[in-house]
This record gives sequence, structure tokens and C-alpha cells, in this order.
Amino acid sequence: MTTSVSDVPVRAAISAIVAAHRGHRGALLPILHAIQAELGHVPQECVALLADELNLSRADVHGVVSFYHDFRREPAGRTTVRICRAEACQALGADALVACVRDRVGLAPGETAADGSVTVEQVFCLGNCALGPSIQVNDVLHGRVNVERLRSILDEAVSP
Repeated sequence: MTTSVSDVPVRAAISAIVAAHRGHRGALLPILHAIQAELGHVPQECVALLADELNLSRADVHGVVSFYHDFRREPAGRTTVRICRAEACQALGADALVACVRDRVGLAPGETAADGSVTVEQVFCLGNCALGPSIQVNDVLHGRVNVERLRSILDEAVSP
């Protein structure tokens, strides 16, 4: 499903979010987070709309959206698997987890299954360094994840 800011409900939601933050210093980031929370992603068409609303250049808005990995340009799958690739988790086997996810669900970081069931993301810290390697499945954080445990977590999370 594609979300378009030309859809009246979507445009109304974005306008309400902008209005709630208008006048706040540094409003772009909170607005982008609120749009993603509301829509599940930040549609590309938002860039021009936000630039106009906030008196910013399109390049400024695009730069922020593309710089922060947390902002999605397309809707995520029903299940989101985030693999920490920061130094502590890398040292403890994050590469093996990426390979496991690729083998188990056929996706590399940054990809979403065609049926919308799963999105795989890499992140550069989940704040769980002492228990690395770490993953997050939807909103549940898992530490000390090895390949065997990851297979079990994926089987449970992705099963219909």
C-alpha cells in the first residue's frame, strides 16, 4: 500500500502534525517522527510539503530524512527485525545474525518482503551493548542472541 499526501486523510494528518509543532524551534525532527508514528513511514511527497510549511529548502528536509536511518520512505512489514551492527555487537557475532536472517527469511538489511510480512533493518546501537549481539523484533529487545536463538525468535515472530 502506498501512502500519498494527495490523499485527504493523509494530508490532514500531516497538516495537524505540523500545526502542533509550528513555532517550536527545531520542529522538523519532531514533525518527522510524528509523521512516521502516524503513517508508518515518511512519504517522499512530504518533503516538498514540509519544506513549504516550515520555510525550509527541499534539500534541507530531504537531507534530514535521508540522514537518519530511523525514517522509512516506505511502510515497514508487519514484523520488523532490527539487527545491531555497532562495534560491541559486531565483535560478538552480528555478521552471523545478518547471514541467518538472510537465509531464514530471504532478506538483507534494508529490505521488506514483497508480501509485507517482514522488514529487516540494521541499526548502529540498540543500547544493549553489555548483552550483545542484540536484535529487536517489533518492540521487543533481545540480548545475547546467537544463530540458534535467532532462528527460534524468527520462527515465532514471522509465523502466520
